[in-house]
Amino acid sequence: MSTAIPSAQTLKKGRLIYKRLLKFTRQYWGMFIIGMLATIILSLTDAGFTWLVKPIINQGFIARDVHFIRLLPPLIIGILIIRGFSSFASTYFITRVARNVVMDFRQRIFNHLMILPARFYDKHSSGYLLSTIIYNVEQVAQASSDALVNILRESSLFVGLLVVMFLVNWQLTLTFIVMAPIMSWIMKKCSRRLRRLSTHVQESVGDVTHVAEEGIENYKVIRLYGGEDYETEKFAQTTQLNRHRELKIVVTNSLGTSSMQMLVGIPLALILMLATIPSFHVTAGSLASIVAAMIGILRPVRRLTEVNNYIQRGIAAVESIFDLLDTEAEKDHGTRTVARVQGHIEFKNVSLQYVGTKKKALDHVSFKIEPNKTIAIVGRSGAGKTSLINLLPRFYETTEGDIYLDNMNIRDLTLKDLRKQFALVSQHTTLFNDTIRHNIAYGNQIEKASDEKVFEAAKAAYALEFIENLPDGFETVVGENGVLLSGGQRQRLAIARALLRNAPILILDEATASLDTHSERKIQAALDCLIKNRTTLVIAHRLSTIENADWILVFDKGYLVEQGTHAALLSQGGAYAELHKLQFKSAVQG
Repeated sequence: MSTAIPSAQTLKKGRLIYKRLLKFTRQYWGMFIIGMLATIILSLTDAGFTWLVKPIINQGFIARDVHFIRLLPPLIIGILIIRGFSSFASTYFITRVARNVVMDFRQRIFNHLMILPARFYDKHSSGYLLSTIIYNVEQVAQASSDALVNILRESSLFVGLLVVMFLVNWQLTLTFIVMAPIMSWIMKKCSRRLRRLSTHVQESVGDVTHVAEEGIENYKVIRLYGGEDYETEKFAQTTQLNRHRELKIVVTNSLGTSSMQMLVGIPLALILMLATIPSFHVTAGSLASIVAAMIGILRPVRRLTEVNNYIQRGIAAVESIFDLLDTEAEKDHGTRTVARVQGHIEFKNVSLQYVGTKKKALDHVSFKIEPNKTIAIVGRSGAGKTSLINLLPRFYETTEGDIYLDNMNIRDLTLKDLRKQFALVSQHTTLFNDTIRHNIAYGNQIEKASDEKVFEAAKAAYALEFIENLPDGFETVVGENGVLLSGGQRQRLAIARALLRNAPILILDEATASLDTHSERKIQAALDCLIKNRTTLVIAHRLSTIENADWILVFDKGYLVEQGTHAALLSQGGAYAELHKLQFKSAVQG
C-alpha cells in the first residue's frame, strides 16, 4: 500500500468537501450556535478553576485572607452551577444536530437510490450501499457535529488555560509557545495519513457488509452444498483486513497524540526548573496555578489530536456519500402523458449493448404485437429474453432503434406514465417484510387501495383460501421476501398484486415454472383470469406452457431468429422445433 503524502490539490479537495458538508448542516446552525456558546462557557469555567488555584494558595492558605475564604464557597458553587447548565446545553444541542445530520443524510441517500438507473445497481452491491447508509453516515455525523464541538471545547479550554498562564507569568509561558510550530507540523502529517487510511477502512467495512449479507441471504445454498467453512473463512479474512486497517488508524492516532504530549512535557519541565530561579519571582500560588494549567493543557492537546481522526474519517466518508448523491439520476426526458394504452407494442431495429460488454445483448430486433394478444418469448439462456423485457419500462435505454407503445415512442412518455402500463408476475416473487394486505396493495399504491379492492384481487387470484386460514388474515406479516409462505402462496399474492394493478400490459416470467402440480393448476386458473383483455408477454422456459400463445418470438444470441404460431414454427423445423424436441426428449427421459 502506498504511503505517499497527498498533494496540495488533495488537501484542497478535502477542505472543499468539508465546506460542502457544513452547508448541508446549515439549517441546524441555530441549535449548533447555542451548543457552541454553551461549550465555550463550559471550557471557560474549567479554565477559571485553574486560575483560582493561585489566589486559593496565596490568599487562602498563605495570607489567610478571611474575606476571600468566606467568598470562596459561593463562588465555587456558582461556577459549578454554570458549568452544569452549560454542559447539559452543549451535549443536548450538539447531539441533536448530529442525529439530525444522520437522519437527513440517510433519507437523502435512500431517496436518491430510488431514482438511480438500473446500471448503477449492476455495478454496486447492496452490501456496499448499506455500508454507506449505516457506517459512512455515522462518520459524517462525528465530523460535522461531534468533532466540531470537541474542537471548540478543547481549543477554547486550551486558549483559556494559555491566558491563565500568561496572566500568572508570561515569561514562563513563552517556553510553551516555542513548541507550537512543531506540534502543528505533527498534526498536519497525521491528518494526511488518517484521511488515506480512513478511505481504506470504509472500503473494508463495505466488504464486511457485503460478505455478511451474502452469507445470511444464501444460508440454504451454503448449508446444502457444505459451504459453511468456505464462507466462514472468507468472512474471517474480510474482518481481519478491516481490523488491520482500523489498527493502522489507531497506531497513527496514538503516535500523534503521544508525540504532542511529549512536546508539552518539555516546556513543563523547563517551567518547573525556571520557577526556582529567584529572578522570576514566582510565588507558590503562581507556580501551582501555572503547573495546573500546563497539566490541564495535556487534555485538550490529546483530544484535539484524536478529534483530527474523526474529521479525516468524516471527510473520507462524506466524499463517498457525495459521490453517490452526485451520481446522475435516471433520465426522464419524456413529456407526454397517457392514462392507459391499448397495448400495441412495436420494436423497430432495436439493439442493446450493456456498458462494459463487447457483444450486443439484442441485435437489430424488429417485431409488432397487437393489443390483447399473448406473446411468448423463448430461447436458450443468454438469448436476450430478459433484456427485451427490461427495455419496455426503460430500465435500460436502447443503444439503437426505437420502441413504440400505441404508436408513441416510449422515450416521449414520462417514466411514471410509461411504467404504470405494466404489471409483472415472475417465478422469483418479490414480497416485502410487511402484511399480506400491503403486499397486495402495492399494485395500486398502498394508501389508495381499499380493503374491498384488496379482497377482490386476492379472491380472483385464488389466494383467499390460505389467507383466511392464517391467524391474522390479511394482517399477517409474510417475513423477508415472503419466507413464511409457500412458493404457490407467494405466487398467488404476486398475481393478486398484478390484478389490483390492472395494467394493460402484463409480463409473465414463467410464473408456474417451479411449482408442484397442485399449486400450478390453481395459479394457472388465476393467470387465466389475469391475462383477459391484456397484452401479455410470457418469458417461457417450458415450451409446453405456451403452446396456446397467439404468437411466439424465438431468440438466439441476441437475434430474433423466428416468429410465428406454435404449429407453424414446429413445421418449419428451425430453432423453435429444435428447442421443443430437446425439451420433449428431456421430459420423456425424466
